[in-house]
Amino acid sequence: MADLEMPGKTHGVGVFLELRKRLQSGLLIVGKDVATSPADVVVTGGESSLHIQTPRGQLSLTLPAGVTFEQGSCAPTPAGESRGEELHFRLRIGVTPSPDGEAPDSAVETLRAKETYCFHCQGCMTRLLEDRKFKRVLPLPNGNWNAIVDDWCCHPDPFNKKLLPRAEDCLLGDTFLLLAKDGGCAETLTEEVSLVGSEDAHDSKKSCRRLVLISCKSCSSVLGEAVAPETLKLYITQVVVEPAVGDRMPEASLNRSLFLEQTVAARLLGLSTSLSTFHFSIQTPDGKAFLLVWLLNSDSIIASVPESCVGAERSLDSPALHGPSPGAARALKLLYASCSDTGAQQRDLVTSWEANAIGQPVELPLSVCEELLQVIDDSNTTLPASMRCMRSYEVAYLRL
Repeated sequence: MADLEMPGKTHGVGVFLELRKRLQSGLLIVGKDVATSPADVVVTGGESSLHIQTPRGQLSLTLPAGVTFEQGSCAPTPAGESRGEELHFRLRIGVTPSPDGEAPDSAVETLRAKETYCFHCQGCMTRLLEDRKFKRVLPLPNGNWNAIVDDWCCHPDPFNKKLLPRAEDCLLGDTFLLLAKDGGCAETLTEEVSLVGSEDAHDSKKSCRRLVLISCKSCSSVLGEAVAPETLKLYITQVVVEPAVGDRMPEASLNRSLFLEQTVAARLLGLSTSLSTFHFSIQTPDGKAFLLVWLLNSDSIIASVPESCVGAERSLDSPALHGPSPGAARALKLLYASCSDTGAQQRDLVTSWEANAIGQPVELPLSVCEELLQVIDDSNTTLPASMRCMRSYEVAYLRL
């Protein structure tokens, strides 16, 4: 996705489609540069596809398995008449449950005891850790459990001993894995000391601390940190974990933005399901909030086609969501606000979340937080103008 030229926020969208599996309905938006009136748009369905006929020609969107368009159900909506540059239509769909439509599991959810795994750098696919077989794969306490202990205990934290893995353990955090070092780590990993901490000198709980960053020796990508002399903390956004099967090499690395998008989306969905929460605070390792995310829908299927690609002579088979391809993909719909935004409404929003302790903490390195914000902003730019904002939040989608 990073390799594609993203449209600016002032550019119109040619065709935008959002289907809701639970509601079995959908919204179709067509830019008036593509069709000037509802009569110019004819929607029909085929096998796992949706065909949109406009004055520029026919656009065919591939739908996920089990999703079909209900013939004759597409109708213009009164809301669309008030949108000067857009035509809005409502339609109905049929949904047949399909195991292929389930969201992929993240590395945290797929690791199992007594199985053998190899760990690769996501950036260059260098094999970092060879044939790791774990006797125990155990979950860590969720989120900011240490902060909760501080708030509830009237005496010094009785749980101040770090939870560290033994030689054949793998401890699972929300967004990271804790592993013991082995003899091969020195050949594939490098360490660098960095200082992180609070800008507030009076905040004793967030004083400056020493951080030992772990990087890939081949491409210098930061993978995590050393939380103890013999313990690695690897973030799931930085490594690819695959079962060890002979000498087989993993498939070529996904586009970085796509990998990050799908990994974070799958993890947010998993946390939302297990914790029954829809609010997330994306934080850096020092506990500083970077991005606020409110998960709205997890059953969306969307496609966004730039105006320049409607009727263009090009291949339309790629399933990319935010690029020029019209293939429909399952995605999370979310509202978000950047904590660095200087707007008055956004600052009030951030203050409200902090004061009311809204948002399950999700820890990621600062560089990854910045990448994620760029991915989300890129998604926002591809939406029709009428859908980019909701009150004080901006709207985006993350592919699953």
